[in-house]
Amino acid sequence: MKVEHTEAVAARDLVKTNSKSVGGEEMPRKLIIFSNGLGMALDPAHFSLNTALAEIWNREYFLTNEHKRLIERCIGRPGAPVGEHELDQLHRAVTYCKALNQIGAGQAHWLTADGQNFPEITAQYIHKVATKLHNYDGVLPPDFEGPLLDFVKDTKSHVATLNYDKLLYTSFIANDVFGGYYNACLVDGMVATGFSASALERRYGNNFGYYLHLHGSPLFVNRGQQVVKLARDDLTLEVNEASEHIVLTHVEHKPSVIAASLVLSTYWDYLRVALSEVDEVILFGYSGLDDHLNVLLRPYLSATQIRVVEWEGAGDQAGREAYWREKLGRPVNEVVRLGNVATFTDW
Repeated sequence: MKVEHTEAVAARDLVKTNSKSVGGEEMPRKLIIFSNGLGMALDPAHFSLNTALAEIWNREYFLTNEHKRLIERCIGRPGAPVGEHELDQLHRAVTYCKALNQIGAGQAHWLTADGQNFPEITAQYIHKVATKLHNYDGVLPPDFEGPLLDFVKDTKSHVATLNYDKLLYTSFIANDVFGGYYNACLVDGMVATGFSASALERRYGNNFGYYLHLHGSPLFVNRGQQVVKLARDDLTLEVNEASEHIVLTHVEHKPSVIAASLVLSTYWDYLRVALSEVDEVILFGYSGLDDHLNVLLRPYLSATQIRVVEWEGAGDQAGREAYWREKLGRPVNEVVRLGNVATFTDW
């Protein structure tokens, strides 16, 4: 990870302004980290990563047979990748191709034309997969959405996401969780001109919380030297974007993808700020498999409560408590196991 940005360091100095007085009582600010368990609870067919990988693989007029053969050589078998765990060698191959492209062609290029284009077409493949997951027509159940919105607005609690769906983002935009610099409950640094790290810095008595796209978004694309956010209606599978701001790869390579993106590395800097301000972390629908997140969380948990909200099908109570103790290096305060995590309201 990169050295923390000065804005993040400055923001940490405001740690004492981390709650809102309601009815004479302080409502503590929390950090809620959402993963794909929320989407899977609502529509497991749509939010299946394996399904999205296969659908984009088979999309007509996109990947050529030669592109598919190159990817198949990386994953060691025919057909589309199945899960992030199969993207290890693919990530390495893309990295090597980029390096050889940077050396230059000279009289004879190191790579064939397909090899030269391999990093871009692979990035387009990943972007389309994330776009497929993002473009969901459903909405949050009202009984889930209402209490969450009330809690976030009342406390300005931080929200971080590890998934690519738009369920939360669309709801928060529609219900005025985001706003201008002076009236927002949460900010994500995206302004009219694109991403601005300075827009995350609290000034003039502002006490907003942070909405952190920890694994990026297919909405974030490069336009020259600036990272801008596409209008949601402009994000379709017809768009060929080679985004650098999506962390969809083998877990071993996720830190390097984050470090290579100013946007993502800034969000991870501010995750540390968020952790320093809160009394409790809620891990919602998270598998526990992102080691880079678990390692970052560990130093903060001795002074911060941690609650896990997950699908009951992941295992029995004792087994899950042992699992999370191993993942986070200490016992969690509570593991809430539900048949449907979208029924949770006890924020």
